[in-house]
Amino acid sequence: MRLTVNGEMREAPDSATIADLLASLEIEGARVAVERNREIAPKSLWASTSLQDGDQLEIVQFVGGG
Repeated sequence: MRLTVNGEMREAPDSATIADLLASLEIEGARVAVERNREIAPKSLWASTSLQDGDQLEIVQFVGGG
C-alpha cells in the first residue's frame, strides 16, 4: 500500500500497523508522536492500528535541549 509519511510517499505491506511502520523506519517510540489522517494516534494503540492505503502520517520526534 502507499502511504504519505512526513510529506513523502512510502510503500508498506498491506497488513502494516503504526508500530510496524515505525520499526521499518528504525524509529523508537519512546519520544515520538504519530498523527494519522490529522488525528493523534494513541501510543497504546500503535500495535493494533492497521494502516490503510492512502493514509497520511506525520511522525514527530521530541528532542531535548536547553
